[in-house]
Amino acid sequence: MSLRPDPTDPKGLIADAFSMDLTVEDCRTIFLDWAVGHAGKTDRADIATLLDLYRPKHPDHPMIAVLEEGLVELTHPPSRRGGAQGRRR
Repeated sequence: MSLRPDPTDPKGLIADAFSMDLTVEDCRTIFLDWAVGHAGKTDRADIATLLDLYRPKHPDHPMIAVLEEGLVELTHPPSRRGGAQGRRR
């Protein structure tokens, strides 16, 4: 049985990830499923809450790195690289 920090992780996807031996790629897939489940309402506070909850007990789990990456992406999204300007390079 895993901790399920509602409403941040209502389906327990992130909680369950910490009970498994996963690769970074596996964690990214789980993170994407979790984010899609939020229907575009994922924000920095949700990810920060999960990090505060799990980082102390699982500092070396690959999901910590994935959550940190997600937090950075929400803070500093990558610049757009498409369009005519991107094709000229």
